[in-house]
Amino acid sequence: MTDAPGNLVRFILIPGQHYDMVRVSPLLTPANFGALLADKAFDVHWIVDVLRVQGACVVIPQRRNRLDRRPFDRALFKVRHFIENFFCKLKEFKRIAIPRDKTDRSFSARIYLIAAVINSR
Repeated sequence: MTDAPGNLVRFILIPGQHYDMVRVSPLLTPANFGALLADKAFDVHWIVDVLRVQGACVVIPQRRNRLDRRPFDRALFKVRHFIENFFCKLKEFKRIAIPRDKTDRSFSARIYLIAAVINSR
């Protein structure tokens, strides 16, 4: 999860064989944000419902097979490139692109350290 300018706010590591929805709920529930910008993979009913209860704007394009279509702000969705840019900057550091850490804790510490370096640029 990043803020509007694309700085890391928080993250949760998940195993590579799991899809993104497995651990997204802890990122959504305690957060206080105005909008969530995400791609089509996050277009599920329970995420949209949680965001509406919190009063956040849902900026997620719908999947093609979605029956109940809802409008979304295309101009605001284009700002999502800041998030993608953060991940590109993160992958510039070879140790993140190819993780060789033995524990999740050391890998998480490395991500926080590199995020601090990116933020200080």
